Amino acid sequence: MLNGNEIKVSFMIQNKPIAVVFIFVLTALSYLSFGQSKCSIIPTELTCEYLENPTGIDVRQPRFSWKLSATDSQAFAQKQTAYRIMISADKKQLKKDKADVWNSRWVSSDEMILIPFQGKSLQSDKDYWWKVQVKDEKGFISDFSQTAHFSAGLFNQNEWSAKWIGTDEIFDPYKGFNKIRDPWFRKVFNLNSKPHKALLYVASIGYHEVYVNGEKIDNHVLAPAVSDHTKRARYIAYDISKALKKGENVIGLWLGVSWSIFAPYVTKDKPRTPMVVAQTDIYGKKNNKLARIITDETWKTHPSPNMLIGNWGFGAGGYGGELWNDSLQVSDWNQIVFNDNSWKQATGYEPMLQITSQMVETNILKDEILPKEIEKQNDGSYRIDMGVNFAGWIEMNLKGNPGDTISMLFSEREQNEMTFGLHNQFVIGPSGKGIFKNRFNYISGRWITLKGVTREPQKEDIKGRMIRTGYLPTTSFECSDSLQNWIYNTVKWTFENLSLGGYVVDCPQRERFGYGGDAHATSETGLLNYRLGAFYTKWMQDWRDVQGTEPMVGNMNDTTRARKMPESGRFAGGEFYHRQRQHILEVAGLHGEVLLFRCPGFYISIMVINEFFLRILN
Repeated sequence: MLNGNEIKVSFMIQNKPIAVVFIFVLTALSYLSFGQSKCSIIPTELTCEYLENPTGIDVRQPRFSWKLSATDSQAFAQKQTAYRIMISADKKQLKKDKADVWNSRWVSSDEMILIPFQGKSLQSDKDYWWKVQVKDEKGFISDFSQTAHFSAGLFNQNEWSAKWIGTDEIFDPYKGFNKIRDPWFRKVFNLNSKPHKALLYVASIGYHEVYVNGEKIDNHVLAPAVSDHTKRARYIAYDISKALKKGENVIGLWLGVSWSIFAPYVTKDKPRTPMVVAQTDIYGKKNNKLARIITDETWKTHPSPNMLIGNWGFGAGGYGGELWNDSLQVSDWNQIVFNDNSWKQATGYEPMLQITSQMVETNILKDEILPKEIEKQNDGSYRIDMGVNFAGWIEMNLKGNPGDTISMLFSEREQNEMTFGLHNQFVIGPSGKGIFKNRFNYISGRWITLKGVTREPQKEDIKGRMIRTGYLPTTSFECSDSLQNWIYNTVKWTFENLSLGGYVVDCPQRERFGYGGDAHATSETGLLNYRLGAFYTKWMQDWRDVQGTEPMVGNMNDTTRARKMPESGRFAGGEFYHRQRQHILEVAGLHGEVLLFRCPGFYISIMVINEFFLRILN
C-alpha cells in the first residue's frame, strides 16, 4: 500500500495469468517510486508552548506547533491536509516510530498551531521526545520532522522537599540604602557513580546564578524572569548532569539582592533579603536514583564582593547600580577544593509563594556596543560616549590606586553627568587593576563619566551589551528611504531595550514597573516583529496575579500605610472605591456603570455610559 493505494501486479506462469496482490507498507520502495519524496511540504521549527525544546515545563497539557517548509521553493499552492504527532519517553523507540506517550494518528486538519496534548499523563521530572508528519494537498505523506524535545518539571507544590534559604541579613529601608552583599551559597556532596541525568530546579527572590564544580551553568543573565513576589516565584530547570562527576561535587548559588528588597513585594512571611529554593534528583545510566540534593540550613553562605547600590525602587536611591570590591574576591569559592569551614550556615525561611515554571525565554546578552568617543574633562574625569542609549551591562578594564573607588556615572542626556542615580563602583584591589562587570543589575544611558582611574581609558577597554528577553525575530523591513529605515530600526531598538524579564517595562532607568499600557500599546509592534507567544502568555499570568488589587503608589516602605491606605496595594473594594465611583458620576453628571481597572502603579477609571458617547457626538 502506497499512500493508501493498493498495488496490483499480474504476471504469467506457464502461460497462465496469475494475479498477485502485493501490499507495500512504507518501505524503501515507497521512497524511491511513489512515496514520501513527492510530498510538497515538510514540518519544521517545532515548538512546545511557543518554546523550542523547553526544559522543566509545568503545563500538564502542553500545546504543540510547527511550521511548513516547501520541498520545492518554485512551486505554488502547497498546503497541509493532515498531521500526525508522535511522542515517546524513549528517544530510541521514537526513531523506530513507536510512541508510548501519544500517537495522535492521522488527523485530517490544516491546523499546525497550538495542538493540545491528548496522550498519557505526563510525569514530573521526565524527558519526552516528539516529531510530526504531515500530508500535503495531494495526500502525499512527508518525511518526519527533526525530533524535538521537552521535559516536564515539578507539577505539584508538594513535590518540593527543598527549603527556602537565605542569610540572616535583612534590608531595613530606614537605615539607608542597601548594605547586603550579594551572597554566595554552596553545598558539597558525594556521588557513587557518574550521573547520567540531573535537572536542578532553582527559584529565587532576587536574581541568581548557578555553578557546579566551578562551572557556570547556562549563559543567560538576570534570572529568573520578573514576577509578583507577593504571590509567585518562577523556577528555571538547569541541566547539570555533564558538570557532575563520580566522587565529591559542589553546587554553588550566587544571589543578587535586586527584587528581594522591592518595597511593594514585602509580606509578613517574607523578609526583605535574597532567598532561593533549589532541588535536583540525580540519576545513573540505568535510571537508578543516585541522590536528591535540596537547599536547607546545611548549605554554607558567605558575602560576595558584589553589592547592589541604592534601594531598588522608585525615588531616592533608585535602582542604582553595582559595587564590586576587588579586595574581597575569592576565586575558587564555587570549587570543590575550597575550604568553607569559616562560612556561616544558611538561614531557613518559609515564604507563602506558589512555585511555578518560567515558561518564557530567559534574558540574554545581545548587541555589543563599543564607545564612539572618549574625552578628558577639566576635573580629570573621562566622558565616554557609547553612541546609543541602551539598557544593559558594561564591562571595563580599570587601573587605580589600591583601595581607591572608581565611579562610573551613567546619563541619558549629554548635558548631565548622571541621570536617575544610575552608577557603578569598583574598589581597586592590591594589584592596582581589575575588570568591572555588571552581574545582578543593569544600567541605562549613552554617556559614562569615569572618575578615579590613574590611566586614561582606551576604547578597547570598554564595551557594553544590550540585555533583553531572548525571543526570536519573525520578520525584517528595509526600503529605499533611509528615514523610514531609521524609524523602523529605532522603534525595534526601543522595544528590545524595554522588554527585560518577560515583560515590557515603563522605563529601564527610573521605575522598571510593568504598567499595562506600555505592553498593550506596543503589542502590535512586538507581535509583528518577534515571536512573543511565550512572552505575552507569561505577561497575562502576571496580570492575573495582581487582578483585584489596588495600585502601589506612595511610600510603600511606610508600614503604617502600605497595604492599608487607599492606593497602597491592599485588596480592591471597600468604601474608597464606592466614593470614587460616585465622585466620577457626579462630575460627569451622568448615571451608569464605572469600571475601575487597577494596575501596579496607577489606575484608570473608565466610564461605560451610553449617554457619555451621545453627548460627545452631539
